[in-house]
This record gives sequence, C-alpha cells and structure tokens, in this order.
Amino acid sequence: MTIALQHPVGTTNPAALVDSQVTDRLVRRITADHPEISEPTARRIVGQAAAFVAASGRYPGQSLAPSQLVDYGWHAFILHTVDYARFCSQTVGGFVHHVPTDEGDETPGQARATRERTLAAIRAAGYTVDEELWPDLAKCTQCHAGCTDSPKNS
Repeated sequence: MTIALQHPVGTTNPAALVDSQVTDRLVRRITADHPEISEPTARRIVGQAAAFVAASGRYPGQSLAPSQLVDYGWHAFILHTVDYARFCSQTVGGFVHHVPTDEGDETPGQARATRERTLAAIRAAGYTVDEELWPDLAKCTQCHAGCTDSPKNS
C-alpha cells in the first residue's frame, strides 16, 4: 500500500477534530456503556475514533479497522448520527460507512497487517496515534450480532 503524505506525520491532535460539545456527548456514552473506562480515557478514545474515521475516509478501500477501544468510540459516534454525518462531511467530504467483516474472512497474520496499515493511514493523514489505545483490533463481525459493544457480547 502506498499512502501519499498530505500533512506532516503526527502533527494534528485528533481530539481537535471533534467539537467539544460532541466530544462531551460521546464521552458520556462511552463511560455509560463501558463503566470500566475512565472519562480521560474516553476522551482519548474519541480522538482516536475521529482519526480512524478521517483516515478511513481519506483512504477508502484500504481495509482499515479500529482497535477494540477505538471501536467503542466509533460506535458511540455512529449513534449520534447528525454529529457523525456532519463530522464526516466536514473532515473527508462524505459519509464514512461502517462495513463490518464477515466471520471467517480473516487469515493468519491479517490482524497484525491490518493494524499496521490502519496506524500508517492515520499517521499519513497527519494525526497522532495514541499507541496505548491500539493494542489489538476489534472483532467486529456483524453489528448487533458480534461487534465488541453489541448487546450479544455485553
């Protein structure tokens, strides 16, 4: 995969992408749905979710995937559809869809390669990566049937 740099690598704090009122709403949602997550960590998650969505919109077709923690932020954002649609439009010029993978589509070593590709895309888009929030990839196989925060897995 080749990604052309449009911004200096890692120069933009992704938390600055999301309006503070929207961030507050998303943080409340994340901490309500996941009481084990502290408010400061939820704020970091919102920033990384924003960076992930922005990179996904800038590099469509690259098969990027969030970490489990970042997936919590993305799902919270998607639930606030007006805010999410506005963010996508302003940040990448169009809606970034959530397209889960089917069970069994993953091959050995693919998760590591996908993680590295995702982090490279976020950096190439000019956003700082919070490595502590990316220890793994989410197992998001079917929304409301297997996503990390679906009722089935709660």
